[in-house]
Amino acid sequence: MRKDQLHSIPNLKIERALLRNSMTPAEEELWYLLRKHKVGGRKFRRQHSIGSYIVDFYCASERLVIELDGAVHDTAEAIANDQVRDETLLFLGYKVIRIRNDEVFEQPEAVLQRIDATFNIS
Repeated sequence: MRKDQLHSIPNLKIERALLRNSMTPAEEELWYLLRKHKVGGRKFRRQHSIGSYIVDFYCASERLVIELDGAVHDTAEAIANDQVRDETLLFLGYKVIRIRNDEVFEQPEAVLQRIDATFNIS
């Protein structure tokens, strides 16, 4: 797959829309914190597709992927799947941050600082 064909794959359009319309409480909270260029003036997208993956949040200017993880990500299978996903995205040149759902509610400023700290880091 060519790099120009990695984003917003048409056959994932319906799934992306469904995910945007049924966000988890942690996703809704982080979206509130990220939208409208609130973090470092950067624009974020939610439920954005890169290749066959739909990532929770994406900042194109920084090639940054943010994934929120809840208890469903704690199984051995999910951990292995997440590792493959992260390695694939890293190989394609994206930075990946994984944030626990509870961090979004309990330490929102720390989460935003962590995201901001990744800007302009290769």
